Amino acid sequence: MSAVGYATEAAPPSAAQPLLAVRDVSVRFGGIVALDGVSFDLKPGQLLGLIGPNGAGKTTLFNCLSRLYTPVAGDILVEGGSILKIPPHRIVDIGISRTFQNLALFGSMSVLDNIRVGGHRQSRGNFLTDALGLAGAVRRDAALTEEAWELIVYLDLRDVAAQAVSDLPFGLQKRVELARALAARPKLLLLDEPAGGLNHHEVESLGRLITRIRDERRVTVLLVEHHMNLVMSICDKVVVLDFGRKIAEGTPAEVRADPDVISAYLGAAK
Repeated sequence: MSAVGYATEAAPPSAAQPLLAVRDVSVRFGGIVALDGVSFDLKPGQLLGLIGPNGAGKTTLFNCLSRLYTPVAGDILVEGGSILKIPPHRIVDIGISRTFQNLALFGSMSVLDNIRVGGHRQSRGNFLTDALGLAGAVRRDAALTEEAWELIVYLDLRDVAAQAVSDLPFGLQKRVELARALAARPKLLLLDEPAGGLNHHEVESLGRLITRIRDERRVTVLLVEHHMNLVMSICDKVVVLDFGRKIAEGTPAEVRADPDVISAYLGAAK
């Protein structure tokens, strides 16, 4: 199914309809059950934290959402339409963008050009007009650059815009990857361990930035993160996985007090 087919078949969004619906999703690798019937909803404008111990299935679920993996059972719906037949390179066309736990930037390219790459979804031309440098291609290129600069200013990257990404500190590289994901104008932003490798001050700043992006840019956010203070301080809702199963779902306060969650993290008796 193409992204065009998805748009035709998807039900129109409504106030009661979740932006993202994960329905009984299971994934197996040989005899290993990575996900076992996981379900949850994410409403438009929500900031949801997906947590769990190492090996709980968080990254596997993220890779299903970005279509790198296909579940053996269950379904994943965005605005009421299944995404499971959409190829990975078209997932951005339905409004899903992501960052990666291990940075996936173009190290030799500048900050500006890395962000421009993220915006190409919005400015597709054709080979002939692009190759010949016709007026349409020139306008698209100018629009790409303008939007990239808007994100550079928004994320306070002006001083490093012309630098190669590989020359930047790790915290700034993380911000560049976030800018590139936002350049695709996503409805749903998937953040994979964005606090990994950051110091305490950087994590606090990141939390404020994610909340600001959600509020000001009207982006729904799904956050996979090990940093519990970050998750509990900014998320509206938290889903907890353990050994591929969902063991808890609720507000940060509800999840923090859940005995199954305490057992999974601390090994305490239930």
